[in-house]
Amino acid sequence: MTKPILKLDDVVVNVNQNTPEQITILNHLNLTVNEGDFITVLGSNGAGKSTLFNSIGGNLKIDGGSITVRDKDITHFSEERRTHFLSRVFQDPKLGTAPRMTVAENLLLAKKRGEKRHLKPRGLKPNMAEFKTLTETMRNGLEHRLNTPTGSLSGGQRQALSFLMATLKRPDILLLDEHTAALDPKTSQQLMEATNDRIKEEKLTCLMITHHLEDALKYGNRLIVLQDGQISFDVSGAEKASLTQEQLLTFFADIEQ
Repeated sequence: MTKPILKLDDVVVNVNQNTPEQITILNHLNLTVNEGDFITVLGSNGAGKSTLFNSIGGNLKIDGGSITVRDKDITHFSEERRTHFLSRVFQDPKLGTAPRMTVAENLLLAKKRGEKRHLKPRGLKPNMAEFKTLTETMRNGLEHRLNTPTGSLSGGQRQALSFLMATLKRPDILLLDEHTAALDPKTSQQLMEATNDRIKEEKLTCLMITHHLEDALKYGNRLIVLQDGQISFDVSGAEKASLTQEQLLTFFADIEQ
């Protein structure tokens, strides 16, 4: 039986609080994420998708409710403290990597995340074979750019590197924040397929925001729709597999297809 890994109970997030312009972005939102879930997250602009991720990631304080991971209350944990069990990939390929460091150096940095720092050789060479095998899984030539500064990579390669760095130490929770949105359609599809393969192979628990209905239907075991700061639709398994784009469009009209 799968166990809940992440729970949001009655989470409230307001902007312009205690002013006449106060707006509630998350309105007593409840969500239970089970271990191994791959959830695609849909919602029109302003529905609260990014606010949901920012609340889970800790870079936005919630105004009400609680957030727990493995039954531990993390509501007041800092963003830095949450990186011990949570990783996130953003829409912008420039985020998540150090541009002047090589691909291999970035991967080594990710591999040593959370470890105590010591004055000792960085140990890059012994890891090169592992990094070559790892980058080959992206199927975009990244394995031939291990000694290339990250700032010289294409957008697709840099985003693939960000994804590998986020998953290298197998986080408890992976947040993909429209991580293919800035890429051309071919590169986006390539990264999505590699993403799906790695999530399945590593049995990762993942939430992925997307504006593409096709990707939301094709990937993951579960789909949720955010509407007016709450989850208006939550479907999984065979019910999700039988969904059509036309059925999803009945929930909202302005999501890009």
